[in-house]
Amino acid sequence: MKSDNNEEGKRETEHSHLVQAGLPISFVIIYVLDQIFLISVGLNNYISLILRIILFSIVLFLALILMKLSHDALFHGNRPSNTLITDGILSHVRNPLYLGVLLIYVAFLFLSISLICVGFFIIIVAIYNNMVNHEEKVLESLFGDDYLAYKKRVPKWIPKFSKK
Repeated sequence: MKSDNNEEGKRETEHSHLVQAGLPISFVIIYVLDQIFLISVGLNNYISLILRIILFSIVLFLALILMKLSHDALFHGNRPSNTLITDGILSHVRNPLYLGVLLIYVAFLFLSISLICVGFFIIIVAIYNNMVNHEEKVLESLFGDDYLAYKKRVPKWIPKFSKK
């Protein structure tokens, strides 16, 4: 029993929960400070607030849809944890939950175009990509050729909705 728990823990990068909690906190602090001190939000003067609110709403809505579809694919149906899940939204993109999280950041970037936050977002994307790379190596070792075939068929980040 204990080996199962250890195996589960190895599926994610070390301290990934702390990283995933710390990144949005850091982003919000930087975002709010930039709004207060107006350090890098000059582009807001050239793009209407209405357009920024519309873009924010659309991207946030898409992010929440992706996260809901990801949750449904992963946690509905009482599948065993040692099953490779490739249906639902996971047949279009390999990391819909992480993509949804990243889209929430993008939504806030649209709401107020903070160049400092854009730079921090690039770092956030690199961190998430590193976490995904680690998790995919674990999945390759668990599922072998089945996962390699899935990787060839389904994109890592940008959803593909065409049927082949």
